[in-house]
Amino acid sequence: MANISLRGITKVYPGNVTAVSECDLEILDKEFIVLVGPSGCGKSTTLRMIAGLEEITDGELYIGDRYVNDVQPKDRDIAMVFQNYALYPHMTVFKNMAFALELRRMPKAEINDRVHEAAKILDIEHLLDRKPRMLSGGERQRVALGRAMVRNPAVFLLDEPLSNLDAKLRASMRTELIKLHQRLETTFVYVTHDQTEAMTMGDRIVVLNKGVIQQVDSPQVLYDSPSNMFVAGFIGSPQMNFMDVMLESDDKGLMLVVNDDKLRLPKTRTNDKLKGYIGKTIKMGIRPEDISEGIKGDTVVDVKVEVNELMGNEVYLYLNYNDLHLTSRVPPTLTRTGDEIKVTFNMDKVHMFDLETEESLLI
Repeated sequence: MANISLRGITKVYPGNVTAVSECDLEILDKEFIVLVGPSGCGKSTTLRMIAGLEEITDGELYIGDRYVNDVQPKDRDIAMVFQNYALYPHMTVFKNMAFALELRRMPKAEINDRVHEAAKILDIEHLLDRKPRMLSGGERQRVALGRAMVRNPAVFLLDEPLSNLDAKLRASMRTELIKLHQRLETTFVYVTHDQTEAMTMGDRIVVLNKGVIQQVDSPQVLYDSPSNMFVAGFIGSPQMNFMDVMLESDDKGLMLVVNDDKLRLPKTRTNDKLKGYIGKTIKMGIRPEDISEGIKGDTVVDVKVEVNELMGNEVYLYLNYNDLHLTSRVPPTLTRTGDEIKVTFNMDKVHMFDLETEESLLI
């Protein structure tokens, strides 16, 4: 078993700087979980506390059923893959991968078998006699993974392992890591600031901000039902559009009023909590793909195109809606910068948040 339990984990640095605050998280055995958030949100600190590289200020950490707050990193049955690979430059790939096993005084035959097995899985058998300076970034990353694999750890901890790779290689390595996780059937805890990596790789995603967990859920639930404005704005690219609106009602139901336009809310987007905000200003959120060009429903508004950004199979339209700046993601279009057009809001996908707490009004 390699489930991990964080119970009220807190990390405070000298100067009373709180990096992680009362983190409660249950990581399941064999799960691929991703910690994501902006720089300084506490994700790497959390990972390092799991690894034993950072002392826990308060709270309890369990790996399996074992309390490990005071257990040395080498005794936690974990392996860590760092952003900078941390390979020994004077050693061959074989030696880098075998080094930890040699320290354990493992028989040479078993070391040889483990290294070659890992190298075969990672397709680096032809690199075993080379030194790190002779390898590309992707090859170095595979060696770092192989060095962790040969130890047969219960948990893999990966701290932004793809951030030094170019975009094309990052995409291919994402796929390789998913395959590796499926093959090894081991718990993976992965840290990244890249929400695309998080969405494509994780069974579940932990969104952190300022040392506090904002939401933990599957990628699709985070995207469709963010618990607050931070999660809504962080998950998704381009990010969600936000605008202040007045919630009003009439005999037909609820509507959002902005720039004198009345945007009717469908019943799927109303609840008792929301009705308590009638007559108040709230925050409306809508994703770029839910703003379509042309008249495709009842909630049509006039906008001006400020920038047309061609992305190949789709176009990002940066719009001015009475001095509100919105982004729309549409199929290839003849619309150009400066055009005045009509767009339709898909009100079945709209999100609403409390103006002060920024919590979702739909959850």
